[in-house]
Amino acid sequence: MSAYSSDQDLKVTDATGNGVEVDVATNLLNGTVRLSMLWTQEIYLDPDDAEQVAQSLLRAAAHGRRIAQARGPEPDQRLSSSD
Repeated sequence: MSAYSSDQDLKVTDATGNGVEVDVATNLLNGTVRLSMLWTQEIYLDPDDAEQVAQSLLRAAAHGRRIAQARGPEPDQRLSSSD
């Protein structure tokens, strides 16, 4: 089972018609957000599709914050013991 939950409302493909898809997913364990372009490293979006991706990222960010808040604060691992 994947720890990521994709945004089922996002149905965006490449404007050039080559079948490339965008996926926005939230990690259900820690709240991080993953943005994937399936089948390639880049994608060309129509303005309306770009807006859909932006809205999906905003939904995922809100979902991720709720997950992270539910888990509670974690120690900042960027700080070393010498700080």
